[in-house]
Amino acid sequence: MSEFENKVVIVTGAGGGLGRAHALEFARRGAKVIVNDLGGSVHGDGGGDMADKVVDEIKAEGGVAIANKASVSDKAGAKSIVDDAVAEFGTVDILVNNAGILRDKSFKKMTLDEWDIVMEVHMNGTAYVTHAAWPIMYEKNYGRIVCTSSGSGIWGNFGQSNYGAAKMAMLGFMNVLALEGASHNIRINCLGPGAATRMTATVPGRPDFDPDDPPAERAPALVTPAVLFMCTDDAPTGMVFQASSGNFSCAQMYSNEGVKLGDSATFEDFLAHKDEIMDMSAASPGRQAPRPSS
Repeated sequence: MSEFENKVVIVTGAGGGLGRAHALEFARRGAKVIVNDLGGSVHGDGGGDMADKVVDEIKAEGGVAIANKASVSDKAGAKSIVDDAVAEFGTVDILVNNAGILRDKSFKKMTLDEWDIVMEVHMNGTAYVTHAAWPIMYEKNYGRIVCTSSGSGIWGNFGQSNYGAAKMAMLGFMNVLALEGASHNIRINCLGPGAATRMTATVPGRPDFDPDDPPAERAPALVTPAVLFMCTDDAPTGMVFQASSGNFSCAQMYSNEGVKLGDSATFEDFLAHKDEIMDMSAASPGRQAPRPSS
């Protein structure tokens, strides 16, 4: 039996791409899945029946799933996702925050409305759904949470200041909740994925492909093994896993020893030591995430 047998799993933005791949695989391993998707465009407009179609796929394979079509960026909608899970299955064990949209433009050309909506869906949406699930996990002393970050946030990408800022915010969110959840066996990690999806098909400069038939080497399913690992009973907490084309790695913040200039430090002192201050050749990982208890 899979360790995901009868676990209750929420996957947001699961109507296509990465979220669909995650939802299908959890269901194949015996989980009861809440497939959330507004069904709109990659820009966040409109709605549709994408969640229903994935639920139908899961049921056709003999799995168990229900659909939820609420927007994660709406507080009541986000809560309804968790409420539906509890009403149908009694609890929530795993939350995969995957929902997202794009409004790509250079910062100079970006409107503040285009900034806001991306932050609302990615950052606020992740916080809203997690906030609704957190008390359940805290009370039962068990929870696994995945936040979906991106190389655009961790490393940067031209024309995605709103998206990149929201995706880097996931790491700060994770770092704090890893500390707050450690005593109650709630483990939270970040995913930095790379795959051919509806969203990446709109990014300028990317190779053309059919989002409904992505290249095999860029299939969303090749990211899902990392997500499953982050949701196991033995999962770590407070880590960033990168996954793309079957390649898996971790990213981490580093800091150097620095220079102690004392309580009389001046700008001139800083300039005199700037090369040492900026030298990262002997840098080491910063504060470590709490080690999960066995």
